Amino acid sequence: MPFAPNSHATDQIESHAFDHDRNHRFVRRHGGPIVNNPSRKFSPRAARALAWPLFAAALGAAALVSAGSAHAEPQGFLETVKHHTTLINTVPGNGDQNPYAVVVAPVTAGIVKQGDVLVGNFNNSTNLQGTGSTIINYHPDTKEMTLFATVPRDLKECPGGIGLSTAMTMLKSGYVIVGSTPSNDGTTGTKGAGCLIVIDPQGKVASTISSPNINDPWGNMAVVDNGSSATLFVSMAGFGVGGADGTPPVFKQATVLRLDLDVPAGKPPVVKKETVVGSGFGAQADKGVFLVGPTGLALSADQKLLYVSDAIGNRITEIDEPMTRDTSAGVGRQLTADGLLHRPLAMVTAPNGHLLVTNALNGQIVEIDPASGKQIYARWIDTDKAQSPPGNGDLFGLAMTPEGDGFYYVQDDVNTLVLAK
Repeated sequence: MPFAPNSHATDQIESHAFDHDRNHRFVRRHGGPIVNNPSRKFSPRAARALAWPLFAAALGAAALVSAGSAHAEPQGFLETVKHHTTLINTVPGNGDQNPYAVVVAPVTAGIVKQGDVLVGNFNNSTNLQGTGSTIINYHPDTKEMTLFATVPRDLKECPGGIGLSTAMTMLKSGYVIVGSTPSNDGTTGTKGAGCLIVIDPQGKVASTISSPNINDPWGNMAVVDNGSSATLFVSMAGFGVGGADGTPPVFKQATVLRLDLDVPAGKPPVVKKETVVGSGFGAQADKGVFLVGPTGLALSADQKLLYVSDAIGNRITEIDEPMTRDTSAGVGRQLTADGLLHRPLAMVTAPNGHLLVTNALNGQIVEIDPASGKQIYARWIDTDKAQSPPGNGDLFGLAMTPEGDGFYYVQDDVNTLVLAK
């Protein structure tokens, strides 16, 4: 049964004045202090208006750019984004919440239409992290939501069970591959190694992928899909990570795994080869967000570079020759760090070749020019003052629209899918 959409749109971008202090924090230049309310709310509530100030970064210092101050040609993709629309509440019938993964369907297959937006839930109805089992499907043509898949919580082929993470893709064959970073009680103290779950176009589990190289597949995938074959890059954030009590240590054991797949017609994809192309990234248990580790992955247009958002290192790194290398590049080469980045998470490539990266510690998305390594802008896309700073901990999955004129993102505190364009 479809769920009624909860839509909201704005026609203007509200511009606020902020400066960067020497510790790279945003501070208000005019008016009172930012509301400081550390309590985090996950229950659905009415959609809220979002204020989107726009910032520019140059030579390590952030200069304020008003959304309406410049009439020259846009210097970045974020300048072209004018509106946002809250599309749906992502909570399905079983009550799962905390939306993480966002994927736009590349083809029509089974119960999915090309252009549909698949969203995975990380938490169950009681809000325990690492226990979500559902993927919902938003249909842009009807503006309705349906349930695509419910993965059995007791799936024995997946070590530790089911907790659907940000790692998800849909192949041209129609099969969906999604990561599981599972827990028994909502904490890393009981987490399992998890797996990758292969779901057929009808929303049924077809197979699982597990191996010693797979331990809590965590961040959004980078994918090269050639139809009869495909290459996936997935970050693995679970190695070494234990419970979150006290001050959990940082384990520099997280990896980026390349999976080379054969995709036979009408059958589930099969792993042909596994290669660890990146290693030594930091990962840490966290009571508030389950764990912190490498999250966003994106390929350069020529596929010669793989970009990695290193959340613990507060930086973006790049790995050479990711498609063909047969050894690990370690953490790779640093592209950019700190500045407008505040624990970078999901990452995609915009049509202009720039990287768009969501921040974990505020409600901003950052635009980076990978050719120069410069951070171009940071823009507010979640200004919920229930967190401090606004939007802290809310942003996870990110996906470009098929036309490349905007992007979808989720706000996990209010369980919504939003379109920015």
